[in-house]
Amino acid sequence: MTTLGRSKTICFLVFGILIFTANSCSQKRSAAPEKAATTSAEQIARTYGLDSFGQIEAIRYTWNAQFPGVNLSHSWVWEPKTNKVSYEGKDKDGKPVKVSYTRSELSSQPDTVKNEVDPAFVNDNYWLLFPLHAYWDRSATVTDQGMKQLPVGNGSAELVVVKYPSEGGYTPGDTWDLYVSKDNRVEQFVYHRGGPKKPSTVVATWEGYKKAGPLLISTDHHGTADGNPLRIFISDLSVKLTGSENWINAQ
Repeated sequence: MTTLGRSKTICFLVFGILIFTANSCSQKRSAAPEKAATTSAEQIARTYGLDSFGQIEAIRYTWNAQFPGVNLSHSWVWEPKTNKVSYEGKDKDGKPVKVSYTRSELSSQPDTVKNEVDPAFVNDNYWLLFPLHAYWDRSATVTDQGMKQLPVGNGSAELVVVKYPSEGGYTPGDTWDLYVSKDNRVEQFVYHRGGPKKPSTVVATWEGYKKAGPLLISTDHHGTADGNPLRIFISDLSVKLTGSENWINAQ
C-alpha cells in the first residue's frame, strides 16, 4: 500500500490559522521499543481496519472544524494506492480552490498546493485515520502505560502514548495520549505539542463511530484547545473498494 510518504511533522493549518499538529505517515514501523507497545498499536490498528486497508481504492470525506469565530470545511478524495489527492475548499484568503495532484509529484505543484493544500491534507487525514498512522509511522515510539483515569469525565481506559521524535519536522516532539477501551477503540485523547506554538494541549473525545466499508472511523471529536471549545468532525464519508465503481457510504 501507499502511505502518506512524508516523515516529518505537519502543522495543523486551516489555511493560515494554527490549531494543532500531526506527524505524516512514512513507512510501517519495523519495530517498537517494547513488545507490549507493539501489540497495543497493532491491535488498535486492526480494530480500525488495518488488515483490510489494501481493499481501499479511495476514501472521500469532508473535514470540518468549529471553534470560536471559525467554521471551516475541507473536502477530500484520497486514493491510497497511487497517493492521488483531490481537494475542494478555500485558500487562506477565502478564495475557492479545486485541485488534484499526486503526492509523489508535489514538488512540481503550485505554492498553494505545496504550502497550504498538502499540509492540510496530511493534518485532516490524521484526524480521519490516526489509529492506523500510529501503527504505520516508523518514527513513532508507542508505549503502553496501563489503565489510567480518563481526562474527561469518569471511568478509566488503557493509556497508549504515541510520541514523535524530538528532532526534524515543523513541530518535533509531539505526543498523542490515546485512551483505549477494552474493545480497542479510542475513547478520548490528549495532544501535547512539542514546541512553543499554541495550542499547547488539545483534549477531545472520540465518538460518532461509523463503518465505512471495512474501516472503523470516529467521525466526531468534542473538546478543548488550551481550554477553548473545539469540535472536529468528519462528514460525507464514503469509500470505494478495489474492483468497484460504487461508493459505500459510512453508516
